[in-house]
This record gives sequence, C-alpha cells and structure tokens, in this order.
Amino acid sequence: MNSNHKFLKKPNNTITRNLQRATRNPMNDYHHFKFTPSVWIVPLFLLILIWSVFFFENSFNIDLSSHGILPRTFSGLQGVFFSPFLHGDLNHIANNSIPLFILTTALIYFYRDISLKVLCYGIILSGIITWVIGRNSFHIGASSLIYVLVSFIFFKGMMTQYYRLMALSMAVVLFYGGMIWYVFPSPEISGDKQISWEGHLAGLITGFAFAILFKTPDYKKDIQYNWEKPDFNPEEDAFMKHFDENGNFVNTIVPDEEKSLDYFTIDENVKYSTKQ
Repeated sequence: MNSNHKFLKKPNNTITRNLQRATRNPMNDYHHFKFTPSVWIVPLFLLILIWSVFFFENSFNIDLSSHGILPRTFSGLQGVFFSPFLHGDLNHIANNSIPLFILTTALIYFYRDISLKVLCYGIILSGIITWVIGRNSFHIGASSLIYVLVSFIFFKGMMTQYYRLMALSMAVVLFYGGMIWYVFPSPEISGDKQISWEGHLAGLITGFAFAILFKTPDYKKDIQYNWEKPDFNPEEDAFMKHFDENGNFVNTIVPDEEKSLDYFTIDENVKYSTKQ
C-alpha cells in the first residue's frame, strides 16, 4: 500500500441526520402559544373602555345611543366604530363583559399574529354589514364583536385540523353554541329593547369570512423519526428487521458487505521524520 496516501473513513450519514433531528425543536408551534402580558392586557383594556363609557353615561345622565349604528343613514355610519362600546343598561353590558374577555383572551393566545386584525377589522366589517341589513333603529353593544370571535375561533379551529385549535372550537361550541339561535329574526324582547339579530348575524358572517381569509401557521408536528413518515415501510427498516412477526427480538446475521468499512483516498504527500 502506498505510504503517500492518508486513509480517511467516510462519515456516517445516518448518525449525522439523527444528530440534526435531535437538535431540532420537536414541535414547530410552541412559539405561537405563549402566555404574554398582551393575552390579558388587551381584553382588560376593552372591558375598562366599555365600562368607562357606561359609567360616564350614567354618572352624567347622558344617552349616547344616538351614536350607535343607524342603518342606511350617513350619520349612522359613526356607529360602525362607536357601537361596540355603547350599552343600553347594566344587564346588557354585564352579559357582554365575560364572553368578551374570555374570547378575546383565547383569540390572542391561540391566534396572536392575526388577533388585532380580527378585532379591528371585525368591528368595522360587522358594523358595516349591520348598517346595510339592520332595521331602522339604533344598534349598540359589543355582541357583534362577540359573534365575530365565536365564529372565527370555531371555524378557524376546524379548518386547521390541529388538535389544540379543534379542542378550542369544541369548547366554544359547548359554552356559546346556544348563541346561534340569536342570529335569526325573532320577536324576542330583552326588557323593552329588541335584540339586534342583524348585528349577531353580521358578526357570524364576518368571523366565518376571516376564518377563510386570514392564514395561520402550519401547526403540524415535525417529523423526527423515519417511522413518522407517511411512506415508512417497516419491512425495509433495519431496526424493525430485528423483530419477528410476534414482536420478539431476534438476532439477525449482518452480511459481510455491511460489516466492511468504506474508505476513500486523497492525494497528499506525507512526510515522516524521527527525532533523534
């Protein structure tokens, strides 16, 4: 054998790939689901805002209902922005406060990147739809926004087919599924004020549209092992060959060609010297 050549062993590609997989984050969605201060600050801010407006009205005996949505009138367009923060009485604002806080919290936690879009655009679009289809009376309250959140969280979770978001969708149905009956025309009366089913329907339509339009990351689990691949064939896997049909471990004879080591050579002069 020529002494002017070095012998270098080929690196084991399988080991290299396994090391790369081991350093990879096992789930690519962990950074999407983090509890940060914004998760509770934004919902709390919305509650403080609507309750501040309510206390202002009652403290100074002012009725701001005229700033709500008055369908198909130019002045009524201001209600698109103001109506979610106006409420008729204590019962009205109390019924909206808890679901608004819970659903906004869930939205920001699970859909952080698009949460502000859903909130802001949801208020505007649901308000415009209410302005178009509503009856000739002032429409006020945060219920339209609540229906936007319920609709978006439910439909988006089912569309992603990701188990966490689908579980959230099921929880929304469990707690707020009965709200679906209030999107249809009904003579039902709450006190002396008619329920704005048009606002509810507008929120439902808006949330569904956002679930289709707004994109979310792929929450699928990263493939770490060969057996997680769709095209995995256990009969061709080297490790699985060590088990018989009953699942018992058996020693297999390794062919001589698999035992041999592969080498390659490079041309490089090697100088040998001895110290006296």
